[in-house]
Amino acid sequence: MNRGLARSRSDRPIVVVDLGGTWVRVAASRPAGRAYRGRTPGVAGLPALLDRLWRRWRLTRRDLDALGVASRGIWTAAERRALARRLRRFAPRVVVISDVEAAYLGALGETAGVLLLAGTGSIALGRDRRGRFTRAGGLGPLLGDDGSAFALGRAWLRSDSMAPARVRGIVTAPDAIARVAALAPAVLRRARRGHRAARRIVADAQRALAELVVRAAPRIGPGRRIPVSWAGGLLDDPRFRAGVWRALRRRGLPVAPTPPAAAAAAPEAWRSVL
Repeated sequence: MNRGLARSRSDRPIVVVDLGGTWVRVAASRPAGRAYRGRTPGVAGLPALLDRLWRRWRLTRRDLDALGVASRGIWTAAERRALARRLRRFAPRVVVISDVEAAYLGALGETAGVLLLAGTGSIALGRDRRGRFTRAGGLGPLLGDDGSAFALGRAWLRSDSMAPARVRGIVTAPDAIARVAALAPAVLRRARRGHRAARRIVADAQRALAELVVRAAPRIGPGRRIPVSWAGGLLDDPRFRAGVWRALRRRGLPVAPTPPAAAAAAPEAWRSVL
């Protein structure tokens, strides 16, 4: 894991970006309350968004110590370096890591356990007591994202519960993935009202997320429960989250649900790595 941003080299503020599949969040360590949340511009549109924010916040490169970016779909060292180069004009130091790594740092810090992220996409990241990471999922909507908001929306569209014309309008839109994922809250509401298809779809998603946790879970010793924390808009729903814990208990995995200590876009989480 990249630790270059974690310990500030000066008392100047840092800015952290959490770039997800549907939303982007930007937060500065100072002054308190300086933050932004909006629809994601994707990696390609991030420089333009930061240009606007820097003008609005009256920031220059010299004002900051560092910029941290946690991005969905960024895994390889080459991908991280390429994005960092594109953002050099915003801060003296730029560090790019994956969104799930940042979420893990915010939620569990150095503790061995599992971070389950379920928003537009889904992934589980496990860390053992030696600091080694294991990833399950995170392969995107074509090969993965099991149990995600996108998976819920896609299953609802496949259930013939919507008019064909509306379905076609959603899946052929330029932002089809985000629009399909945006159906998830309605599916959850229908499931709570007893809609049979929606209840089945939700239960399938909870089992799929439990499977990701099982695949990523480290061995931390017999008789000990594994801390499992969470991130992502889908898991903000406590009833949905409780169903994931029930699915894990049925799998026989001893887990200790652990509320996240901080969000991925919290500057304090980035400073506390080392």
